[in-house]
Amino acid sequence: MDTGIAATPFGRRPMSLAMLAMQQEAATIPEGMAAGKWQVYRDLCEAKTIIGVGDRALAILAALLSFHPHEELSQEHGLVVFPSNRQLALRAHGMSEVTLRRHLAALVGGGIIVRRDSPNGKRYARRGGEGGAGEAFGFSLAPLLARAGEFAAAAERVRAEARALKLMRERITLHRRDIAKLIDAALEEGAAGDWGGLWRRFRAVVDAIPRRAALVELEPVVGALARIREDVDKLLETHMNAEFMNGNDARTERQQSDSNTNCYLESEPAFEKDRAAGEPAPSTFDLPKAYPLALVLRACPDMRDYAAGGIDSWRDFMATAAQVRGYLGISPSAYADALEAMGQESTAIVIACILQRSQHIHSAGGYLRALTEKAAGGSFSVGPMLMAALRTNETQPAMTG
Repeated sequence: MDTGIAATPFGRRPMSLAMLAMQQEAATIPEGMAAGKWQVYRDLCEAKTIIGVGDRALAILAALLSFHPHEELSQEHGLVVFPSNRQLALRAHGMSEVTLRRHLAALVGGGIIVRRDSPNGKRYARRGGEGGAGEAFGFSLAPLLARAGEFAAAAERVRAEARALKLMRERITLHRRDIAKLIDAALEEGAAGDWGGLWRRFRAVVDAIPRRAALVELEPVVGALARIREDVDKLLETHMNAEFMNGNDARTERQQSDSNTNCYLESEPAFEKDRAAGEPAPSTFDLPKAYPLALVLRACPDMRDYAAGGIDSWRDFMATAAQVRGYLGISPSAYADALEAMGQESTAIVIACILQRSQHIHSAGGYLRALTEKAAGGSFSVGPMLMAALRTNETQPAMTG
């Protein structure tokens, strides 16, 4: 059975007041208190960043818990386990003894377990009178039971932060999708507004998002995207109100000119049938790209000169880029390498930008190969190149609506 006295470590290991405080806390466990040992362990694993315990130390703790014969931790069942280092190392997947000692010390220092060293430093249990339980020397799991509520609260805090982070990322995803598609739609419809400036603000915010961002880092990102979305909505609302007023004027004129009240209801079904037959079938939907097609064409308007049938979709744009590749003297191998490194869409945008500045580029093929090497190394992105071309051509009236 556990004694109530302080357990000082054997040998040269020093005693500290923090260790004494932890032993006193473990000694004040309420009578009858119990907790599932694996539930406590799972809570500790989830809260490891808050508690300050490493993965290797947790692996050793799992091995120690496996030596406890009961599923629940309670004073009634005893809280001291006494495996040898060899047995403990085997259950810790063959961990070396030096590593084992280091992480055991980390568990003790972190207040996860308490040493109950015997007079000679060995770990064992002594049977009591009449075959009952006696005193045991080894590692006491009492701190796990005493701090079970603390570990559960810390684990819930980690889960709450994970939920909040997930929600924040979902909001960012929705803002990114909505802003990109709304700007694309506005450019396609020719709505008035500084859409190029809004797009640059949008890309600046998105490109600055860290790969592994914490919740506190994503909050200003959501705020910035929400402000951009608000500006987009205001411009679209102004455009739609203007369209609505124009539509009302047209309907008013039509109602004034159509004064014939002799309508024939029997002719309406035939009219609807003829109109449905005369309407063209809806075109196939193009998947949204990273950059609006209208924005790319405003940055690189020379591409339209090489498209005999016009450029109405990304498919047309990429097919035109494949033809322009030959006109610029870019070899098939350089084009194939670019496709592999950057993808078809980005390669087409790069070729369009090269075409736009062809009078300043001595060798289009060599230039594309250099950009391909940078893209393969992760040091090139098509965004800045496209934005530079857009700034060069943004003085055109079409960009200002």
